[in-house]
Amino acid sequence: MAERVGIVAVAQTKYHPNRADVNEGELAWEVIKQVLQETGLTFCDDGNGIDSAVTCSEDFWDGRTATNNNVMSYVGAHLGVENKVTEDGINAIYCAMAQILSGHHDTVLVVCHMKESQADKSLVENAAMDAIFMRLLGMNFLTAAALQAKRLMYKYGVTVEQCAKVAVKNRRNAKNNPFAQEPMDITVEDVLSSRLLASPIRLLDTKPISDGACAMILTREEKARKLTAKPVWILGAANCYETHYLGDRDLAECDALVLAAKRAYSMAGVTNPLKELDVAEICEEHSYQELLWMEGLGFCGRGEAGRLIDAGVTQMGGQLPVNPSGGMLAGNPNHVGGMARVAEAVLQLRGEAGDRQVAGAKVALAHGVTGICGQHQCVMILGNK
Repeated sequence: MAERVGIVAVAQTKYHPNRADVNEGELAWEVIKQVLQETGLTFCDDGNGIDSAVTCSEDFWDGRTATNNNVMSYVGAHLGVENKVTEDGINAIYCAMAQILSGHHDTVLVVCHMKESQADKSLVENAAMDAIFMRLLGMNFLTAAALQAKRLMYKYGVTVEQCAKVAVKNRRNAKNNPFAQEPMDITVEDVLSSRLLASPIRLLDTKPISDGACAMILTREEKARKLTAKPVWILGAANCYETHYLGDRDLAECDALVLAAKRAYSMAGVTNPLKELDVAEICEEHSYQELLWMEGLGFCGRGEAGRLIDAGVTQMGGQLPVNPSGGMLAGNPNHVGGMARVAEAVLQLRGEAGDRQVAGAKVALAHGVTGICGQHQCVMILGNK
């Protein structure tokens, strides 16, 4: 990148099981006003303020078409520039980065909101399935994930105990995160005895229903240095799609993530992620996914992630702490998950992560995922130098 893109402010709501007290715009405004106050920026296109907005929302969850209309007045879009992304929020950041690198915009506000509490998760996810072959089976992301978890266990010998260790680690980490919805002390035995949802996935293996929002401001390097003493730079970013049909994939593999990670690492100059990254924030709606995604991200070889969790490599204080925030298992809305991962990475690199701070963090990875069994993957590498 000739001129780097910097993230100069981030904000998150506390994630909550039901925010019926606010509408979507009001929820988004809770975080928008924080990043505006932190930077002192206003909505204007005179070269001194925010000249573009990228929003992230999903029609099915908001219960209407063109869901960005719900937040237009809150992101300065009246007579202004706004683009909507309907993927995980990390892709909205990717879009904002592209706007800046293109030279068309200097400073971009990114905001993602989602209220999972106001829709039936199973029905929404079923609508994402192929209408001819899969939707009529009543499948949703949970039942598809159960197929993927079973395949992973069969092919590579991953155990339910190793998956449960992910849930234990992340929910314990969440105790140090004031934004987390479900911090708790649990044991492997607690996870394995919790209610079975879709074998082998149990209640404590999966994230809760969650409402919340996240916002951040991105700008070009020159302005970033003026707006904050602690800019965080996007060093590399890439995304990639898998094929849609589950039967066309080996669900124990994650080829789209492998390719996205390879491209992001190449852009950032990372050759050995386990050694060169200081912290990683990974989207894991279900506990097995953290293990599968770690392999796709190249932290270890195929089938070896279980040994990493057994050895404590990904614990706080380990060689590469994964999800010090508690990750999605501690409570994030699906579409906000990847953007929250970037926000947490920014806090780590600014030294502002409080009791969940990884000492001396200089390079961080953030990851977002959308769709059935990780159909779409995005990887972002961030640094503070």
